[in-house]
Amino acid sequence: MNKKMTFEQAMDKLAQTVTKLENGSAPLEETMKLYQEGTQLTAFCYQKLQEAELKMKTITAGKDGAPEEP
Repeated sequence: MNKKMTFEQAMDKLAQTVTKLENGSAPLEETMKLYQEGTQLTAFCYQKLQEAELKMKTITAGKDGAPEEP
Protein backbone atom coordinates (compact mmCIF):
# COMPACT_ATOMS: atom_id res chain seq x y z
CA MET A 1 0.00 0.00 0.00
CA ASN A 2 1.23 3.46 -0.90
CA LYS A 3 1.77 5.59 2.24
CA LYS A 4 1.33 8.75 0.13
CA MET A 5 -2.19 7.65 -0.77
CA THR A 6 -4.91 10.15 0.12
CA PHE A 7 -7.83 9.28 2.34
CA GLU A 8 -10.14 9.45 -0.67
CA GLN A 9 -7.93 7.14 -2.73
CA ALA A 10 -7.76 4.67 0.14
CA MET A 11 -11.54 4.72 0.56
CA ASP A 12 -12.03 4.09 -3.16
CA LYS A 13 -9.55 1.20 -3.07
CA LEU A 14 -11.24 -0.19 0.05
CA ALA A 15 -14.64 -0.06 -1.67
CA GLN A 16 -13.21 -1.95 -4.65
CA THR A 17 -11.65 -4.53 -2.35
CA VAL A 18 -14.90 -5.05 -0.44
CA THR A 19 -16.80 -5.49 -3.70
CA LYS A 20 -14.33 -8.17 -4.83
CA LEU A 21 -14.64 -9.95 -1.47
CA GLU A 22 -18.43 -9.80 -1.52
CA ASN A 23 -18.45 -11.27 -5.04
CA GLY A 24 -17.05 -14.48 -3.56
CA SER A 25 -15.63 -15.77 -6.82
CA ALA A 26 -11.93 -15.28 -6.03
CA PRO A 27 -9.77 -18.27 -5.11
CA LEU A 28 -8.89 -18.68 -1.43
CA GLU A 29 -5.35 -17.31 -1.78
CA GLU A 30 -6.57 -14.17 -3.54
CA THR A 31 -9.37 -13.78 -0.99
CA MET A 32 -6.83 -13.85 1.83
CA LYS A 33 -4.71 -11.25 0.03
CA LEU A 34 -7.76 -9.02 -0.50
CA TYR A 35 -8.77 -9.40 3.15
CA GLN A 36 -5.29 -8.38 4.30
CA GLU A 37 -5.31 -5.39 1.94
CA GLY A 38 -8.74 -4.41 3.25
CA THR A 39 -7.62 -4.48 6.87
CA GLN A 40 -4.56 -2.36 6.01
CA LEU A 41 -6.69 0.16 4.14
CA THR A 42 -9.15 0.29 7.03
CA ALA A 43 -6.34 1.01 9.48
CA PHE A 44 -4.91 3.67 7.16
CA CYS A 45 -8.30 5.40 6.81
CA TYR A 46 -8.90 5.25 10.56
CA GLN A 47 -5.51 6.83 11.22
CA LYS A 48 -6.22 9.62 8.71
CA LEU A 49 -9.57 10.31 10.38
CA GLN A 50 -7.93 10.42 13.81
CA GLU A 51 -5.33 12.88 12.50
CA ALA A 52 -8.04 15.07 10.97
CA GLU A 53 -10.05 15.04 14.21
CA LEU A 54 -6.99 16.06 16.23
CA LYS A 55 -6.20 18.85 13.78
CA MET A 56 -9.79 20.13 13.96
CA LYS A 57 -9.65 20.14 17.76
CA THR A 58 -6.36 22.04 17.65
CA ILE A 59 -7.76 24.60 15.20
CA THR A 60 -10.89 25.21 17.25
CA ALA A 61 -9.12 25.28 20.63
CA GLY A 62 -8.51 28.61 22.32
CA LYS A 63 -5.36 29.65 24.18
CA ASP A 64 -6.36 27.66 27.25
CA GLY A 65 -7.20 24.57 25.22
CA ALA A 66 -10.95 25.06 25.53
CA PRO A 67 -13.03 25.53 22.38
CA GLU A 68 -13.38 29.15 21.32
CA GLU A 69 -16.78 30.71 21.76
CA PRO A 70 -18.40 32.24 18.67
